[in-house]
Amino acid sequence: MTNKLAKRGLDLAKKGLLFQAITALVVTAFAGAAGGSHSAMSAAAGALISILPNSVFMAFAFRYAGASKNDLVARSFSQGSKLKLALTIILFVIAFKGLNAAPLEIFMAFVITTASHGLAMFHYGTKE
Repeated sequence: MTNKLAKRGLDLAKKGLLFQAITALVVTAFAGAAGGSHSAMSAAAGALISILPNSVFMAFAFRYAGASKNDLVARSFSQGSKLKLALTIILFVIAFKGLNAAPLEIFMAFVITTASHGLAMFHYGTKE
């Protein structure tokens, strides 16, 4: 990828995912200290439900770059968006049915981790 704008966007997305991962660790540790191992596992599941689909979307969103590949960029972005939504739903179903996780911890970790990604995008995006 040689496009300068795409490189800047990819770097921003990587910073967002890193911030999201750090937030996930903090939330999981806090849940473990407050409620034990089951709460920590539930919080980790909620955080992963936020992080994994974002990673997949990032891979699709930055697969192509440049004005000459405009159609490919739009198609890849659309596919990534659809896959992100489907993966989020599947992971929630797995967490509730397969892991028997606590709903409050899952949703709180998901919301906090997702919000941290948005805040990181805002913070790092306004730096330059």
